[in-house]
Amino acid sequence: MSLKDIIGQEKAVNILFALIKRQRVASSYLFCGEPGIGKKTAAINFAKALNCRETDFSLYSGHPPAPSLENGNQGRFDACDTCDSCRKIDRGVHPDFLLILSEERQIKINEIRMIDDALSFKPFEARKKIVIVDDADTMNISSANAFLKTLEEPPEESLIILVSSNPERLPGTIRSRCSRINFTPLSLESCRRVLEGKIPGEGLDFAARLSMGRPGLALSSDLMKEKEWFLILFRSMLKAEKDGWTSREEMDRWFELVLTLFRDMAVLKVTGESSKLINTDLYEYLDKLIKFTDLKVLIYLYSKLNVLREVMRFNLNKSITWNYTSSLLRKELAV
Repeated sequence: MSLKDIIGQEKAVNILFALIKRQRVASSYLFCGEPGIGKKTAAINFAKALNCRETDFSLYSGHPPAPSLENGNQGRFDACDTCDSCRKIDRGVHPDFLLILSEERQIKINEIRMIDDALSFKPFEARKKIVIVDDADTMNISSANAFLKTLEEPPEESLIILVSSNPERLPGTIRSRCSRINFTPLSLESCRRVLEGKIPGEGLDFAARLSMGRPGLALSSDLMKEKEWFLILFRSMLKAEKDGWTSREEMDRWFELVLTLFRDMAVLKVTGESSKLINTDLYEYLDKLIKFTDLKVLIYLYSKLNVLREVMRFNLNKSITWNYTSSLLRKELAV
């Protein structure tokens, strides 16, 4: 895979091509956007393009002209996918490429030391030493402070790419030292293109809709099972049953799914059209829920649940959050 193969992120990809063609690559970048939309994939393929043996930077020496980025006209500024460098990066064995992944939702000081060690040497066989930090916002305070020193004095011939779905959680001092590139959720048609051939035909449209522009989620989890799990807990809340969450990750995912449910309820209340729903298979259930519920109440509940989702970062107590959410839903929904 190469940059030109990334679907639905034309704006961000064109920026990356322009940086390569103009030879204006900064020392650090922050790739931002929702999870599952291709940020990490773009970062890896940007690294491949920069170090690809077929990339010819001599074509535009001195003052390069403005690049033409029409489809099929990226020239020799993309990864070839066949040279030793591209294949080594794909396999994760390139001596000048390091991908840092968060473990247990946290990047610790040891990972930062690994980055410093990697960047302390000049490139062994590539043009640049490249480090990609996925879920960079999960750095703890110690690792963030240590990482700031690396960003302040980046080694020559190095590139650091931070990938984050929650960039506001990164210290401002880190964000300010990175050039930011924004990625956006994909259109429904682009999601279908990404998922085509990877998800059976009958489930393709369902997965594309429920992923809400983030096909990576559909590829990394069973959305149908997740939805069934969510509905069991949602109905449990309406019956005032006890806490059904088992982890912080489950809480995060539940709140994400409940917001899509209330989005659909509001849309159905206004339009009455099932074709505009994300959860098209829940039309009858949603229609029953909104029958005696005012639109203002649906918007109010959506806002309250969205606030709860935002403050989840402060480690809300699981049982208290369940009880509060449950009482809120039972009080406002006419069920």
